[in-house]
Amino acid sequence: MLKSSHSYEEALRSFAWHVPRHYNIGVDTIDKHAAPGADGNRTALITELDSGEIGRYSFADLKRLSNCLANAMRGLGVGRGDRVAILLPQSLETALAHIAVYKLGAIAVPLFTLFGEDALRFRLADSAARMVVTDVANLDKVMALKSELPRLDRLLVVGSQNRAGADDFWAVMMGASDAFTPEDTLAEDPALIIYTSGTTGSPKGALHAHRTLLGHLPGVEFPQDFFPKYGDLFWTPADWAWIGGLLDVLLPAWHHGVPVLAHRARKFDPEFAMHLMAKHGVRNVFLPPTALKLMRQAGSFKEKPRLRSIGSGGETLGEELLDWGRSTFGVTINEFYGQTECNLVVGNCASVMEVRKGSMGRAIPGHRVEIVDDEGTPLPPGTPGNIAVQKGDPVMFLGYWHNPDATQAKFAGDWLLTGDMGLRDIDGYFWFQGRSDDVITSGAYRIGPGEIEDCLLRHPAVAMAAVIGVPDPLRTESIKAFIVAKPDLAPANREADRALADQIRQHVKTRLAQHAYPREIEFVDELPMTATGKIKRKDLREREAERRIKEGFRHG
Repeated sequence: MLKSSHSYEEALRSFAWHVPRHYNIGVDTIDKHAAPGADGNRTALITELDSGEIGRYSFADLKRLSNCLANAMRGLGVGRGDRVAILLPQSLETALAHIAVYKLGAIAVPLFTLFGEDALRFRLADSAARMVVTDVANLDKVMALKSELPRLDRLLVVGSQNRAGADDFWAVMMGASDAFTPEDTLAEDPALIIYTSGTTGSPKGALHAHRTLLGHLPGVEFPQDFFPKYGDLFWTPADWAWIGGLLDVLLPAWHHGVPVLAHRARKFDPEFAMHLMAKHGVRNVFLPPTALKLMRQAGSFKEKPRLRSIGSGGETLGEELLDWGRSTFGVTINEFYGQTECNLVVGNCASVMEVRKGSMGRAIPGHRVEIVDDEGTPLPPGTPGNIAVQKGDPVMFLGYWHNPDATQAKFAGDWLLTGDMGLRDIDGYFWFQGRSDDVITSGAYRIGPGEIEDCLLRHPAVAMAAVIGVPDPLRTESIKAFIVAKPDLAPANREADRALADQIRQHVKTRLAQHAYPREIEFVDELPMTATGKIKRKDLREREAERRIKEGFRHG
């Protein structure tokens, strides 16, 4: 862990990696805190349900329950290396499922509850998941796909109510022994697959080893002002299905024996978020930029938490948002940077370094980050290029699941290319300049256009489709689709145009994901294409930018 320091240079000098050969996330985060001689009665998890009901669970509770669940899963056929999909919101059951899977030596596949059938079908089939752990609210989506997934043997369901083909989570778990010996995994053994969207084709599964948790620690400790400190309690509205919720908050907090608050509202409510943090005494929080913007828009609040640290990532924070954070919470929001494949490698820590508006910060101690050219040669300060991380970093992924070509394409020489462009100034501060691909940053999500376009093409009225990100003051970007309709189904007038657009939006919401639907739809006669038949999204972005400039002149 990072030593509390008085300067960035001191933090850099005093840090050294300690990654043991044998290491297991489940043992490190839960079992060690409930081992003989440790105080297993310390609070590990606080849950607040929509009903207001509050639950408190100690590390000893979580060890016992995750042991029961690991035995139950083993009894249902899950073994070392098997993939277990976890389709649940922030909850006790989600936490137990992750810990049990890691202790089994199996591989967790976190899935977002807003995913529709198309998104789930691909991820479950590609990972060849043996088991899905879900709840009644999401069960029907999985049941509809089960006949297409020959490797899917069991469904473990919270509140299954004796549904045919599904095992009741709590009944099965509480019927198993609480004595379990975790698998003796290596730090390099695979632990989880997190799917990430790219610009073309299907999503890719980023396969991470158990060591990735250790690799995340300095990137949590630094922007959270040398976390942990006495009295810390962590919360994030980010779903634990994403790397930001799981590995920026939940698992690092438990590594350090710090309690975590679990509450995932269906929709982010700034007033309730303030109330929740104040009520439970939250001291540390990861708030995505969209959440911060919504809170700033809400204005004054009846309650304010006494936060010690705030981390945020996903887009550059402007000066106004930083000033608002200081005046509202009395602390500086520390921006950080990373991606699913190699997370939390650049960041800020206002207590030991200047936070420069527009900058992502400096390399987190323990990580070597550079600006390189396309061949992987480091470039001098002030020169634009690829933001890259040196191979061998403990936080770096093992590779894309069953996709060696995509893995190879991610590297140039000894450097992992993030796909983002930037520059580093003479003082070591990194400045984001743009993406080298077409990934859309909307809210807390990085969304690949390819998966949305595939979904659009499944609508009976769509002949061709292209998706881009367009500026959005709240989300950074919102999704816009350009659609060529089939001749016999093309809208005949403006009213029909609106009706068909609404149908298409609903199609994407239900089949793909509720956060990935196009808020704007424009019907066009043709799409710009290359000579080889590829859609030129760059041309669409340029056309859209020109249109918005003209509209600004007309309305300005």
